[in-house]
Amino acid sequence: MPGAHFVRSAVVALFLATLFASPPARATADWIEVSNAHTHWLLGRQAQFNPEYTAQQGYDGVDEDITRFGPDRLTQLIAAREATVAELERRRDAAEDPRVRQDIEIMLASVDRNLRSARLNRELTVPYVSVPRIVFFGLSGLLDPQVPEERRTAAAVRLRRYVGAEPGYEPITEDARGMMADRFEVDGLVWPYRVQVEQDLENTPRFLAGIRQLFETLGPAGYEADLATLETQFEAWDEWVRSAILPRARDDYRLPESLYALSLEQFGVRASPASLIEDATAAYAGIRNEMIVLAELVAGERGWEDDDYRAVIRQLKTERFADDNILEAYHAANDALETIIRREDIVSIPPRDVSIRMKTPAEEAALPAPSLQPPRLVGNTGEVVEFLLPSPGAGDDAPDDFIFEATAWTLSAHELRPGHELQFSTMLETGVSDARATFAFNSVNVEGWALYAEAEIKPYLPLEGQLIGLQHRLMRAARAFLDPMLNTGQVSIAEARRILVEEVVLSPHMAEMEIQRYTLQMPGQATSYFYGYQLLQGLRTRTEIVLGDAFDRRAFHDFILRQGLLPPALIERAVVEEFIPSRAVLVGRNTL
Repeated sequence: MPGAHFVRSAVVALFLATLFASPPARATADWIEVSNAHTHWLLGRQAQFNPEYTAQQGYDGVDEDITRFGPDRLTQLIAAREATVAELERRRDAAEDPRVRQDIEIMLASVDRNLRSARLNRELTVPYVSVPRIVFFGLSGLLDPQVPEERRTAAAVRLRRYVGAEPGYEPITEDARGMMADRFEVDGLVWPYRVQVEQDLENTPRFLAGIRQLFETLGPAGYEADLATLETQFEAWDEWVRSAILPRARDDYRLPESLYALSLEQFGVRASPASLIEDATAAYAGIRNEMIVLAELVAGERGWEDDDYRAVIRQLKTERFADDNILEAYHAANDALETIIRREDIVSIPPRDVSIRMKTPAEEAALPAPSLQPPRLVGNTGEVVEFLLPSPGAGDDAPDDFIFEATAWTLSAHELRPGHELQFSTMLETGVSDARATFAFNSVNVEGWALYAEAEIKPYLPLEGQLIGLQHRLMRAARAFLDPMLNTGQVSIAEARRILVEEVVLSPHMAEMEIQRYTLQMPGQATSYFYGYQLLQGLRTRTEIVLGDAFDRRAFHDFILRQGLLPPALIERAVVEEFIPSRAVLVGRNTL
């Protein structure tokens, strides 16, 4: 109808005239180069305190460096971050290009959050680190098949420095012990959570075995004596932790309220625990109602008598992959999803294959669940994103959550395409500023996109795939209210575990991993999936309302992915200031 097109065009024109009366100026074409120079300066500052992580991000020149602790670490860290904030503010004010200025704002926000975290932790907690974990990740970041061989030689130097075999270095175990013991007698500080300490002690042998395996397969020669020293030092470390830390560890997992609030913010969640609980419990009920209907359809299709959604999911879990067929099954699932993506024109995808492998035992100790391993995002020379799967396990109590046919659809959509793998690959292949690939990182963007990707794929899946897709969404809604309820004392661990096992239908093993995620590993992070998904769905809907027939799903998704890891507020700003005006032009042309 011509009249309808004219009305929509007039509405869009009024909307744009209101919001974009002063569009942002576009300055030099080489703004990314200017922005990257600021980012590399900040990475250099970061490397002074955490060189292992900074090297993994792609910053050159620190492969041999190690984290240094000591009694004054937090004081020095706070002073350095205060100076960094002042310098970034000066650079922001001097920046002429608005995009460069925005990238510096991103870096400022990241440093400011870390500064506030350091201050709060010094004020409230006894510092605690797992040295075996630090050493494992510091060495595995170098001893990786995707790392060029010439860089792997630095692992031997880094190992020597960890054990104190180089002049000017004391063993990292002694260094960390000094930092921690310096605060032992300060009254009123919160000690580490007992379960976390016990778990770290259990993982020490796994990390040591993982380090040995890394050197045997990819390491330079001449490491044996230093590795033997490291083993002795780890044994002494564990003995000290058992005698000095464990007896005083706290039994209450909850963080001080201010630290939990900051943790939510650091993951990108700008919502209170109360609002998260309110929104997520409502969504949980709606998702469960959809599952009831789908389960009846699946049961009818399969001829199963019990059509309760819990019973249907448990029955689907019996359709396990063969242990030696898991990698092949997930490759096949991704291939099928790519066919759907192209057929339905959902998002642009690269022509190359995805990379999937099984986790090593040490990687499982660090994170015993399917996960994505991004490559270096700064200075990438062809390293690719990897999807890592844990071993299937054995026995009646082995987890059954990711090794059955109906779950491969949704897990592949989340971790591979159109989810995480596509998000990181798009950044590498289309190019974003280094600030948007590093300091903009937030779980709300990353996990919100992956859950949104699941939802985009769900309508095209077989019924059992749709049901498990809803089960995964139910789990994310449960996370978004259980995490804050646990951390504010509104639900017990036993009740949270019951909900996850009996209502969400997770295995007891997976439910325990979830509880640990909320209480000791990453309090607050689990809320980012649901929160980010809701924000992205809302932005998509508002954009559709404004653009009407000019809305293009694939163009919208490609645009979102090209923004890198921007926080939600900046994603929305980019959509409003760039995507909508570009598509609105098409409305005008159609009207004519």
